[in-house]
Amino acid sequence: MEYGQVFTAMVTPMKAEGQLDAAQAVELARRLAGSGSDGVVLSGTTGESPTLTFDEKVELFTEVVNALGGSIEIIAGTGSYNTAETVELTRAAEKAGVDGIMLVTPYYNKPSQEGLYEHFRTVAESASLPIMLYNVPSRTSVNLLPAATARLAEIDNIVAIKEASGSLSQVSEIRRRVPDNFLIYAGDDNLTLPMLAVGGAGVVSVAAHLVGRRIKEMIEAFAAGKVKKAAAIHTELLPLIDVLFINTNPVMVKRALHLMGVSTGPFRLPLVNPTEAEEEQLKDVLGTYGLLERS
Repeated sequence: MEYGQVFTAMVTPMKAEGQLDAAQAVELARRLAGSGSDGVVLSGTTGESPTLTFDEKVELFTEVVNALGGSIEIIAGTGSYNTAETVELTRAAEKAGVDGIMLVTPYYNKPSQEGLYEHFRTVAESASLPIMLYNVPSRTSVNLLPAATARLAEIDNIVAIKEASGSLSQVSEIRRRVPDNFLIYAGDDNLTLPMLAVGGAGVVSVAAHLVGRRIKEMIEAFAAGKVKKAAAIHTELLPLIDVLFINTNPVMVKRALHLMGVSTGPFRLPLVNPTEAEEEQLKDVLGTYGLLERS
């Protein structure tokens, strides 16, 4: 596969009773494919992966691949804090026909840098699909450092990283250490443009659910040397990006989709609805962007 510029970290639609709504997931992926996204990441944190069962994840991968395979890049989030289980799910995702794998750093058990290396190496050797690492210390309590990332980049099928450390210095050091063809994606929407400036390839985005075409336009403008235009789009989108993270992701983006008339259903505990004040703030911002569903 050829990794694109804009991947949406897709929410997972649920039925009213809380079951996985695979049919609606297909419709959402189709919507994203037509609105600026080069690909989708299924069963990532934004997709409530901690509360999806193994079988639900495989069903989600299979249904989206069967409906949209070949028309959009489909990356399966298969990472966990259990290496053996990650290997098993990665093999199942490959069998389902996804285009690539995203592996989050093991959370809670806080492995050393050597432990992180061995975890990712073991999973990579179990599959032939291209792999995107995912570093998000704010959620996992472990930071995959540039030296370990560079070692992992030497493994043939580890080809990219979603970097959500929030540190441009760390991103710059990764870029310095890894081969030119190793891709670095922003994991924070508000850092997409700054990361492009230090060698980033694009973004794995939450906001692309709502403004994917505009994000794509920003990245293409930067690539074409139209830096002022890219910066203008970046600053234009910041209030929308900010409001999507006033509560734990994916609470606000899932609620935003609902307010736009896109059915994604309820959350699974321990996530709950935003407060009334948060929802009003969200409505105000969506209104300024013309994103609210017309009645």
